[in-house]
Amino acid sequence: MRVPAICGFFLMLASALNGQTAGNSHAYASDLGFSYEVPSDWEVVTRANMAQAKEQAAQSASSEQEKKGLACAQMGMTTRREGSVIVDVSLSFDCFGQQLTEADLPNFGDGASQGLKQSFDVGEPAYGSYSLGSHKMWAERVKGSPKGQGSTPYTIEIACAILKKGAVCWMALAADEPALQAFERSHAALDGETASVLVPPGVFKPAEGANPARK
Repeated sequence: MRVPAICGFFLMLASALNGQTAGNSHAYASDLGFSYEVPSDWEVVTRANMAQAKEQAAQSASSEQEKKGLACAQMGMTTRREGSVIVDVSLSFDCFGQQLTEADLPNFGDGASQGLKQSFDVGEPAYGSYSLGSHKMWAERVKGSPKGQGSTPYTIEIACAILKKGAVCWMALAADEPALQAFERSHAALDGETASVLVPPGVFKPAEGANPARK
């Protein structure tokens, strides 16, 4: 089952680079059962316009299921540091009316990443799968530049999980290696299980680069 309900929200990543600082908190906890924190030198920025994001994404929705998923998507915390952004987007199963399982995880993550192609020129992605405690994780890393801009490519990395109450994806738009490391080393908790890092080293091995969603 493909559930690309949240892809449109990642189109707001670039606009977050120019957002206004919202506060000094660097930790976020969701009632869906996940939490995470980023280093103190990152700034929490004003949330993107959710109504505008949903309207933009709804224009490309191809089914009622996608539209419903889009309406139920939630954006948690957006942080910024020197041209890089980290953001999370989640989907409540109660709102969506359907419980996803780990079997749906690759397609859920793949659907999230599809939104990138609407605003970024991207290269060949690498994929990975791993576990954080009892939770299976899906991950993607790709180089990408905003369309129409000859800027140095960002490293775009996504990590997704299926929880008891919902599904969540984290995404980093990393302008440099320190920003990518900050994302991967973020402290996270999933359904009460604490993980020392969000994305462990060695996840993106060349031999395992095939997209798990298309095996």
